[in-house]
Amino acid sequence: MQINRKLIVMFSLAVIVTTAVAFTTPPDDNNGYKNLKILPKDINKETLNKVMHGFNDALGVKCGFCHAPSKDTTVHHPDFASDEKPEKEIARSMMKMTLKINKKFFGIKHPAFGEQMEITCVTCHHGEAHPEAPEEKQKEPEKK
Repeated sequence: MQINRKLIVMFSLAVIVTTAVAFTTPPDDNNGYKNLKILPKDINKETLNKVMHGFNDALGVKCGFCHAPSKDTTVHHPDFASDEKPEKEIARSMMKMTLKINKKFFGIKHPAFGEQMEITCVTCHHGEAHPEAPEEKQKEPEKK
């Protein structure tokens, strides 16, 4: 009887300690997103979707414009982590540019995508993937 009581007490203590450790372990900071170079590593799903849909609207494109198709045919979305398409690196450089412009010329101390900024992609793109340069817009077609 003495042995059974000791086993029950030891088992109960093990369960209590295991439960306490499980509830006090800090949450994993990895949100599952890979290869984020400009956006914060701890970005939440809602903000990431808001930013990406903002790009879709500003450039009039879908996800596949910057993101390569998945090599896994069972997956029905692009390979978001891949850097295979050059458009993704161009997008990153444009993101850096807009952050720098907002900070330097509009005094936004910590500009961030998903928040209010003065200059965004739509400022120049106006829903076009490849906007015309200002000098091209000013040229009048030749009249004969």
